[in-house]
Amino acid sequence: MTDDLQRITLLDEDGQPHEFSVWDAIEVDGEQYLLLVPVESGDDGEQEEAYVFRVQAAGEEGEQVLIPVEDDEELARVARALEAAED
Repeated sequence: MTDDLQRITLLDEDGQPHEFSVWDAIEVDGEQYLLLVPVESGDDGEQEEAYVFRVQAAGEEGEQVLIPVEDDEELARVARALEAAED
């Protein structure tokens, strides 16, 4: 993983911060998605699992929130789109 990837910090359910690198961004069916990888991954030579989040508008000021994708069908659509973009 390169150091020039954008990094963001997300808070878990307990309010603990976790830093992620934005590995990829893609639009699928009119929705924007981010593929995030924990910054800690790769420190020991092993690749951690990547997480897919849907970017959703919130509030009147155009703020954006990240919603974890947990639906298997939605996750499969995003995975297919990411694979197609790599070809």
